[in-house]
Amino acid sequence: MIYPTARAVVLAALGAPAALLLALVAPAWWALAGAWLAFLLTLILIDALFGPGRAAARILLETPGVLGIATRGRMAVRVTFDGAAPRAAELAVETNARLQAEPDRLALRFAGGQADAEVRLVPVRRGEGEIVRLWLRWRGSLGLVWKQVRQTPVRAIAVIPDIHGVKTQAIRLFARDAVFGLKTQLETGDGSEFHALREVAGAVDPRAIDWKRSARHGALLVKEFRVERNHPVVFAIDTGRTMSEPLLGGPRLDRAINAALLLAYVCLKTGDLAAVFGFADRPGAFSGMLSGVPAFPRLQRHLAQIDYGDGETNYTLCLTHLSGVLKRRSLVVIFTDFADSTSAELMVENLTRLLRRHVVLFVVLRDEAMEATAAKQPDDARAVARAVTAHALIRSREAVIVRLARLGVCIVDAPAARIGPALISAWLDLKRSDRL
Repeated sequence: MIYPTARAVVLAALGAPAALLLALVAPAWWALAGAWLAFLLTLILIDALFGPGRAAARILLETPGVLGIATRGRMAVRVTFDGAAPRAAELAVETNARLQAEPDRLALRFAGGQADAEVRLVPVRRGEGEIVRLWLRWRGSLGLVWKQVRQTPVRAIAVIPDIHGVKTQAIRLFARDAVFGLKTQLETGDGSEFHALREVAGAVDPRAIDWKRSARHGALLVKEFRVERNHPVVFAIDTGRTMSEPLLGGPRLDRAINAALLLAYVCLKTGDLAAVFGFADRPGAFSGMLSGVPAFPRLQRHLAQIDYGDGETNYTLCLTHLSGVLKRRSLVVIFTDFADSTSAELMVENLTRLLRRHVVLFVVLRDEAMEATAAKQPDDARAVARAVTAHALIRSREAVIVRLARLGVCIVDAPAARIGPALISAWLDLKRSDRL
């Protein structure tokens, strides 16, 4: 796009009073006004044709792949020209609603045919942020026209809950050798995978003694086990209406994704497999089984694509689809919530089918605000109604949890602020008890 600058508009506007004055003083010379406009248009045309052209501009971007809420990212911008470059240019950045660019407009100064700049990217909301468009414009040599190019880079940036502090803690607890790099680390003493035989030293469980080999070698030998690896862990996250409701200032869905990211990192770090499955009124995309810490950014990007929904969750369709996708016995971690007895009944029925082949870990995000409402002494009729409703919801929730526990579902019931550590503890208990 090429369009006139403010200087060209002002020069053209000055021709009107000059032509009027000339017509009053010397009517025979009125044609000079038209000559002025023709001369100005010629200068504008020359300014548009010569100098750095629009086709010569090149905009290169370097953006982060993942950003956490409450963090700041940087986008590096480099502008180059094929041939001569202008002295200065202006750059504008447009993002979608999940990202904010600071500043969204900046001035560039060229040196050696190129200009470099940095734009701060501020995450606003979890999801998939995008650099939607870039505009670059510069003046012609005479300053009479703007030459503008528009670029659509289609750069997606995964905006996720910030788990940097929790991730650091997970590294410290579960990867003691992270400072020195990855290496084989066999954790003996837990689990059920046979590792070696050793002579008895001190008190041991008699069930671990290998009597046949002890008789053969003439020494009391005990079996030594190690923690199993390569277990599939699937995070099934409900994205329906109830999970979009707020909890402690944020949507329940964000709390669930934060806990899923934490456990997924621990699983990948300790040798297990991890996958993500989003569902609501219909099944969402399945990430596939991922292994190794290098796959964690891919898992983050997949979780960032899980958006908030406003429909009712179809447990029958979605959990049946998940059961058909999983070809191997897995630990299925369910993040969901229910608002009425009908949806709870459908959920229990389909979890029962899932339990026939898989281990199910059901995560309950405890609503502390509801518990406080139920425990508060009411002082008027409205407060009594709120307390009675809160009591009824808590009782129905507890009844569903007790029913699931009797069916064999592992329950993680904790406040939202501590759901991540509680989830890791439950996962470790399942591994130690050899339920996987």
